[in-house]
Amino acid sequence: MMTDTLLLRGRVLSFKSEPQGPDDTDAFTYLEDGALLVSDGLIRAVGPYDSLAQEAGDARLVDHRPNLLMAGFIDTHLHFPQVQVIASWGAQLLDWLNTYTFPEETRFADEGHSAEMAGHFYDQIIAHGTTTAVAYCSVHKASADAYFSEAARRNMRMIGGKVLMDRNAPDGLRDTPQSGYDDTKALIEAWHNKGRGLYAITPRFAITSTPEQMEMAGALVREHPDCYMQTHLSENHDEIAFTKELYPDAPDYLGVYEHYGLLTPKALLGHCIHLEEREIDVLAGTGAKPVFCPTSNLFLGSGLFDDAGLRARGITNAIATDIGGGTSYSMLQTLNEGYKILQLQNQSLHPLRAFYWITRGNAEALGLSGQIGTLEAGAEADIVVLNASATPPMALRSERTRTLSEELFILQIMGDDRAVDEVYVAGVAQKGVGG
Repeated sequence: MMTDTLLLRGRVLSFKSEPQGPDDTDAFTYLEDGALLVSDGLIRAVGPYDSLAQEAGDARLVDHRPNLLMAGFIDTHLHFPQVQVIASWGAQLLDWLNTYTFPEETRFADEGHSAEMAGHFYDQIIAHGTTTAVAYCSVHKASADAYFSEAARRNMRMIGGKVLMDRNAPDGLRDTPQSGYDDTKALIEAWHNKGRGLYAITPRFAITSTPEQMEMAGALVREHPDCYMQTHLSENHDEIAFTKELYPDAPDYLGVYEHYGLLTPKALLGHCIHLEEREIDVLAGTGAKPVFCPTSNLFLGSGLFDDAGLRARGITNAIATDIGGGTSYSMLQTLNEGYKILQLQNQSLHPLRAFYWITRGNAEALGLSGQIGTLEAGAEADIVVLNASATPPMALRSERTRTLSEELFILQIMGDDRAVDEVYVAGVAQKGVGG
């Protein structure tokens, strides 16, 4: 799709690598008066405004000064069918699923409902600055078709999959090993690597899949090694105990997924809070990626994610909202709560690393760092425009800001969708466009 050639002016921040500390200026590029030349969905050039303006030709200038231009945010774990479950009265994981989530997800058997909710879902994530997400759809093929169809309409780089679940769920929310396999094969054929869509093979978690279905999931991973695999791991003590009852021969929770061949560098494992030492060894050995979901971990009382401990073992951690157990679509608020969880464990989340994490860091966890999560020339033109003075309290605090890190920390702690001034998806302004 051909689009206007744009010259976006503003303060430009893009990460080249993970900052190793507050003074690691080699890890990022920061231009006080910078510009991005964007056309046909890609960033064609980045540099100081004065020099880029001379080569921009008849590009249309959009002046975002004094705001900050960054790569669009990446959310690596959330649930599309839970857009009307968020902020349901608190309970712990298994009760919350049975009381709120499973009944809601039965509604996604209806194609019309799935399509309507897809429009709302994408409106929300874009409004909060997220341009790529990895989502669980419901067990119904219609929900995944709606999810990918709306992503294609908006030309978004999105990852997702129909959940596989054939037990421990209500009527209307179960497939079979064979139907789950067949539906997944059809969805991969229809959507994977079509446009900007990518597929994630999605056994919901061990509790909701029989060994027969896990065998089918393993077969799918072997047959489609270029697809992602997403599931949940060690979120809650009762969940872990139930998993061990269902799979008594497994050495531990992760051993279930290991046995069926689901663990590769493209595996995304939500939560990973209560891990045993052997499980950490397996994560390090397979390259599977834990996903930190701070707002849902707090809301459901699940526990504290040991980011530093896993990183010390060479494990790459992603970070995500986990809507609708998570309480905000905002990756900024995800960083806010993540900061607090790490503080409780005498760990730190410096704002430079925080913004690396939700851009290039999550892109690297997905193996997509050359395409998204960066403002380098040749990358896909997914861009967020951030205003650290978006609300009166933020503006008041910003009067005393002296450094880039201080500005980022205001966004990290006080920011939400109001701090997102504009969002570009493949070079097209999207905020407020709606469905």
